[in-house]
Amino acid sequence: MPRVSEEHLAARRQQILDAARRCFRRNGFHATSMQDVINEAGLSVGAVYRYFGSKHELVTSIAESVVDGADELFATLATAEPPLPLIDALDRALEFIESQTGPDGVFPLAVQVWAESLRDPALAEFVARVYSRFRSRFVVLARRAQQAGELPADADAEAAGAVLFGVIPGFALQRVLTGGPDPKTYLDGVTALLASQGVRK
Repeated sequence: MPRVSEEHLAARRQQILDAARRCFRRNGFHATSMQDVINEAGLSVGAVYRYFGSKHELVTSIAESVVDGADELFATLATAEPPLPLIDALDRALEFIESQTGPDGVFPLAVQVWAESLRDPALAEFVARVYSRFRSRFVVLARRAQQAGELPADADAEAAGAVLFGVIPGFALQRVLTGGPDPKTYLDGVTALLASQGVRK
């Protein structure tokens, strides 16, 4: 009997995840059953359970995929050479977020992950770990901005980084829930607030 290729296994796993995403977007985590995912994927029960033993495993896998692109971008922004001005870094971050807040983007699912983490301790631990890592990227941005003279020398870089990071989910949540504001309007508001505190562009 021929061995199944790694490519085939990866494609089948992705097929199941794509089906689960469609179900979760349409009905939410709680209203979606494993049977719904099986039907959506067009596979047998055994084929789906070979890859995912429970809905919890599906939710966790999707949560991991939701953060991958953002983590890669935030890491790139934090380590760019030469260091990016804060407004430029935020501009790039907001562009990415906007691209992922539509019906087919990852952030509508991220909102569900946030809600699910309030009742699932394992998912809560994952979310806390990931978002702490995200926040640390923005602390690095704040420290580098401080070294460049963009932030006051006596500023608390940890606090500044935490607030800068908070700008990102704040924008994403507004986009998902209300469809606005657009990135330029939001960035103009952030720029005005930073300027009012003496942050140089």
